[in-house]
Amino acid sequence: MIYQLGNQIPQLAEDVYVAPSADVIGSVSLGPRSSVWFGAVLRGDNDQISVGARSNIQDNTVIHVDAGVPVTIGQDVSIGHSVVLHGCAICDKSLIGNGAVILDFAEIGESSLVGANALVTERKR
Repeated sequence: MIYQLGNQIPQLAEDVYVAPSADVIGSVSLGPRSSVWFGAVLRGDNDQISVGARSNIQDNTVIHVDAGVPVTIGQDVSIGHSVVLHGCAICDKSLIGNGAVILDFAEIGESSLVGANALVTERKR
């Protein structure tokens, strides 16, 4: 479902796919040909979530922000199943393995791989 939160309305490119059981809430932008799969939650309540072109957010992933701590996901990124992203940046062409957790102000560089079930703590690069 796509939810407005106050005056924050998700912005979706025309050719985005959002699965019926996924929730996209508030200040979220989804780029062209991006996708959000079953059970995923993108909650842009306190800041912006931006997902680049051709990126995919797989099943049961949770993406959340705090005030002053947005989430930015570049182009051609795959976010695996059951990932938690909180206030971080994922650069273009990266893969985040299933079950990984990436915390506030962490930045994953271009063409990077984060292994399944990895923990990337605050402010790591």
